Amino acid sequence: MTQRRPIVDALIEFQNKQPISFHVPGHKHGILSGLPQEIQSALQYDVTELAGLDDLHYPEEAINEAQLLLAEAYGAKRSFLLVNGSTVGNLAMIHAACREGDVVIVQRNSHKSIFHALELAHVRPVYVSPQWDEESMTAAAVPLKAVEEAIKAYPKAKAIVLTYPNYYGMVSYELTAIISLCHEHGIVVLVDEAHGAHFQAGAPFPVSSLSLGADVVVQSAHKTLPAMTMGSFLHIGSERVDAKRIQKYLRMFQSSSPSYLILASLDDARSYLQNYSQPDMRMFNEKRERFLSSLRMIPHLTVVESDDPLKIMLRVAHHSGYQFKQMLEKTGVHVELADLYQVLLILPLMKQWHAYPFAEIRSRLKEAVQLLEGEARKDMRVQVKTVSQVTVPELSFEEIDLTDQEWVPYTQVIGRIAAGMVIPYPPGIPLMVAGEKWTLAKVEELMNYLASDAQIQGDHRLASKELPVLQHEITRA
Repeated sequence: MTQRRPIVDALIEFQNKQPISFHVPGHKHGILSGLPQEIQSALQYDVTELAGLDDLHYPEEAINEAQLLLAEAYGAKRSFLLVNGSTVGNLAMIHAACREGDVVIVQRNSHKSIFHALELAHVRPVYVSPQWDEESMTAAAVPLKAVEEAIKAYPKAKAIVLTYPNYYGMVSYELTAIISLCHEHGIVVLVDEAHGAHFQAGAPFPVSSLSLGADVVVQSAHKTLPAMTMGSFLHIGSERVDAKRIQKYLRMFQSSSPSYLILASLDDARSYLQNYSQPDMRMFNEKRERFLSSLRMIPHLTVVESDDPLKIMLRVAHHSGYQFKQMLEKTGVHVELADLYQVLLILPLMKQWHAYPFAEIRSRLKEAVQLLEGEARKDMRVQVKTVSQVTVPELSFEEIDLTDQEWVPYTQVIGRIAAGMVIPYPPGIPLMVAGEKWTLAKVEELMNYLASDAQIQGDHRLASKELPVLQHEITRA
């Protein structure tokens, strides 16, 4: 373990010299800023690539050392700090591992950034649907059998893109076998592990896909570690993907003016995790268990645990998660997300000296449940449960771009090919992807979301009840 934080230390040393700014950014160390004082004080560290502060895209000093420490902490061959979120990591790993026209096996409930990366890379996706998990009431992991079927049907696939864990913290216990199978067939394994940056802390947290043999892994440090929003990591676990290509695409996709505040927070987050001790873990487990036990005593409230101890799901019978979320917000409690069944809470990865107001939180949760019980009950609509299957879009991304589109009432889209994505958010997993054909089941699922007042992103005019579809079918020769 090391207490070294090279980027943080370099910034402190730089400011101790009382520098005068005749460079960007224009707020001049916060002097010209009209932001609240608490934010202004941080702007003295919001600098640019100056002497002693290194360069993210060509690191040789503090940033280089920080990335070496990051690789050491996670057991990676190479690691990179990302200032444009896991989105840029997903873009970079897919572009680095694939060539235009390659077949790529993709977990169907991937994040929207994966689908954007596939489109930009001009690859041919083959979608593999996950299994439905009855306990968490979510689409969880892709089964080994489905991957076997996909490889058998598409033996020339060059890569597979998996999500581990899912947004709710559920993991695949077949991932080691899936990775081995893919490697046997020369398929590179790329993993969006956005919600697993803290797994390296050890048991009782799940094992990172990087430790299980994945070739490239992207993690959102800002989701579960104490990093600033947009701060993420990318790790290379093998020689199957060229690190120089990863670096090339990160230079292309990331900002040429990276935030040193985000970089410093990533450096600090890595140090925080690397120095997370067994006494820290015992304290976290004890406080977590006491908190969950107190929640289970609240009438009408159901607590559902995830594979990831940082994630818990809360349900109130006969009420949707969206209704529960609204009541929680009235009490000042803001959850990560709501769905048709529940709300999701992300607990803090605390150390021994940290305090968190769990007693006050329990009191507010109880109040929200009581408020919700005073509301009219609604019969829950049954969400369409994802079944394991291998599918390909009806058309390629290029064919969609070349075809005229039209807007039609969503009650008339069955059998038509979608011209854009429809994304319940959060968690940002597309219900429909451009090139797929609308089915009765998909329309019913959309109706369920709309009836529950879910937020829907993507290409739609749901206010006027319209969706974009292709005007004409393309007949392939």
